[in-house]
Amino acid sequence: MEIYLVGGAVRDELLGRPVQERDWVVVGSTPEELLSAGYRQVGRDFPVFLHPDSSEEYALARTERKSGPGHTGFVVHADADVTLEEDLVRRDLTINAMARAADGTLIDPFRGRRDLEARLLRHVSPAFAEDPLRIFRVARFAAQLPGFEVAPETLELMRQMAAENALDELSAERVWAELYKALAGNAPERFFQVLTDACCLTPWFAELAGASVPLTTPLPDSLQRFAAIVGPLGKPAVESLCERLKAPRAAQRLAALVAEHGLTLAHWREQEAADVYQALLAARAFKKDSALPVLAAVLELLYSVQLGDLRTLTAAIAADISAAAFVAEGYEGAALGAALDSARVASIEQALNQSELP
Repeated sequence: MEIYLVGGAVRDELLGRPVQERDWVVVGSTPEELLSAGYRQVGRDFPVFLHPDSSEEYALARTERKSGPGHTGFVVHADADVTLEEDLVRRDLTINAMARAADGTLIDPFRGRRDLEARLLRHVSPAFAEDPLRIFRVARFAAQLPGFEVAPETLELMRQMAAENALDELSAERVWAELYKALAGNAPERFFQVLTDACCLTPWFAELAGASVPLTTPLPDSLQRFAAIVGPLGKPAVESLCERLKAPRAAQRLAALVAEHGLTLAHWREQEAADVYQALLAARAFKKDSALPVLAAVLELLYSVQLGDLRTLTAAIAADISAAAFVAEGYEGAALGAALDSARVASIEQALNQSELP
């Protein structure tokens, strides 16, 4: 039995990047041998085991053969006779198809180190086309590894796969997962640029065809970056895109706020007080779970504005104009809500008529 460190850990080590997780391949062993050594099998039909002490994943060397649509449509062969190179050749990119032996020797049958040095994302073999999710993985790596370009032959293969409607068989959950990782990368916009270059925006990101994707790196998290990218497309596009991707509710809400109320809040001093108030209500700006801080960060990036004065005004209104004060005056029900709304709108109106905020 021989054990090798494989995949992303080897790649990141060579790049001098922090290694987030370690995956291992076991050659010349069987499930029975690993189970007897205390490893715990993950799933029933897949030869992956958890180490008894570290809980890191150890997979038996395996081969795969496409047998049907989707990510489950593969026949997996894992046996003691499968070689390390046979296992590595099924991987997506050369930079992910390297292994390191226990003595530190680098095993690199597909010249992944050369492609690392050349900053190239290149597919290992024609088997790349068997899993269309790899198109989005390539785009995601482009977002995570600034300076890396997609090899021309890989880009052409991606175009061919798109032309054959290979992307149609993917699930929304898998596509969103790749997008979410890309949005957390150092250059999120490159995810969409690669898909554009490969003619792969359709069907999953059709609304972005021809759109200008902003540089969202200054934003701190993936949900804000998502909202900044899709929000300017408008409400109908945001709704259709989010529904297709089955985007989490938090992502949908923030993107919808940008689409429906972004311009009003970004240029609030040029708006009617009632319109500003309705936009603030949509952002739950007067509640403890206000979305205004994260929304304001997105709008500041998109429209090159500063919204500190709006946030200051909103906080002052929340503190000074409360429902409790109107209840003490005898207001209740619909009358209470109307009085509260009227007072808040009046406060916004006053601010719009002043040269400086209080």
